[in-house]
Amino acid sequence: MIFADLGLSDELLAAVTDAGYTEPTPIQAAAIPSVLMMRDMIGIAQTGTGKTASFVLPMIDILAHGRSRARMPRSLILEPTRELAAQVAENFEKYGKNHKLSMALLIGGVSMGDQIKALEKGVDVLIATPGRLMDLFGRGNILLTGCSLLVIDEADRMLDMGFIPDIEEICTKLPANRQTLLFSATMPPPIKKLADKFLNNPKRIEVSRPASTNLNIKQMLVPVSGNAFKKRDALRRLLAVEDVKTAIIFCNRKTTVRELNKSLKRHGFRSGEIHGDMEQPQRLAELDLFKKGEINILVASDVAARGLDIKGVSHVFNFDAPWHPDDYVHRIGRTGRAGATGTAYTLITSEDAENIENIEKLTGQTIERLKMDDVPEPAAAEEAPRRRGGRRDEPRDERPRREERPREERAAERPRREERPVRGERPVREERPIREERPVRARDDRPERIREDRRPRREERFDGPDDGWNGPVPSFLNVTLGG
Repeated sequence: MIFADLGLSDELLAAVTDAGYTEPTPIQAAAIPSVLMMRDMIGIAQTGTGKTASFVLPMIDILAHGRSRARMPRSLILEPTRELAAQVAENFEKYGKNHKLSMALLIGGVSMGDQIKALEKGVDVLIATPGRLMDLFGRGNILLTGCSLLVIDEADRMLDMGFIPDIEEICTKLPANRQTLLFSATMPPPIKKLADKFLNNPKRIEVSRPASTNLNIKQMLVPVSGNAFKKRDALRRLLAVEDVKTAIIFCNRKTTVRELNKSLKRHGFRSGEIHGDMEQPQRLAELDLFKKGEINILVASDVAARGLDIKGVSHVFNFDAPWHPDDYVHRIGRTGRAGATGTAYTLITSEDAENIENIEKLTGQTIERLKMDDVPEPAAAEEAPRRRGGRRDEPRDERPRREERPREERAAERPRREERPVRGERPVREERPIREERPVRARDDRPERIREDRRPRREERFDGPDDGWNGPVPSFLNVTLGG
């Protein structure tokens, strides 16, 4: 089967051919005709099978007829992360180049002013994350009453991120007679409940068993005993012996992402990082460097595990075993895409036994174990210069030591100081005459300085002669006793 057999327009077929595609994937072959027939649909397929094109291509043909109105988008695509939303926007630009469709991207981390201006002009396709969409809706900048087509992509990831209440609220604000498409790699009970509530007699398309992994991906578990340094050492050995063209390394924590990226750079690897604490322009810049090949190793948190379509990823390394079994399916799905082969390694410790058991139970297969003793030692390579003092978590035995040589040889190589001429005897200084001692003047001989303006002391004031009572004489003192 080829794309021309799916009922797409000639303009759209030309864009698909220019992109280098001739045959649709199983999910595309099954989903595109149903979407063109305006039916609700549930698409379940493993990651990397072309789910994005299975709704983008028919949407372009459906929206080719009609006109957009201000603040009232004609279609809505909900994505869990900014990166996925930006990737879907790239697909619309690539496949819709022969159509005059307007598009707006509503994601966090960027200015809201430009997004509001695009909505006021009117858009045919609105691609949004639930948080930013609800924010603009609460401000009155958008109306959803004119939206006739809703796509919920990566629904299981929406569930993990806690977006299901927002999606339920968004669905209540849309017209009842709309077309709804739901895509997911897994189908947990909350997603099935959501589909039963908001989809009308949907067609269910499964190209593989839910939560199954790609058969083109070679999976290995690598037991590691020890601390984080031992895990980093094991990872570097695997990177050295494997033919790694491009690789994505997943970690559970953002702090681990930063520390691992710094460690890889110190050992001479061309690596970058992407995690949730980075601003949106920084994340897009790192992805662009990875796609261009300026860096060939991308250390990431699970923010990059869902839906990112990066061509040519040969290896995936799980530095930490994922906490949720579904995340394992999405992580290793970054390699082996579009029919290519890939390799996935997961470094595990004794604490990961329960997580691995859940992963094997979900995927229905036992993953092969690889012992580090079977991994050959990489050829000695010159390490990148380190900062003074090295790292605290690296043992001292790993640090290069100075070459030990006899003390006599080192002393012989030292440049000798030029011998200085012997100083002559200093001339004897002439004896200075002894000063005559000044006679010590007695304290009483010093002239007393009297300030004229100084007020006289109280006892020095003259108040007249002391003749007794100086006041008026009381009359009773003049009385005499007669005799």
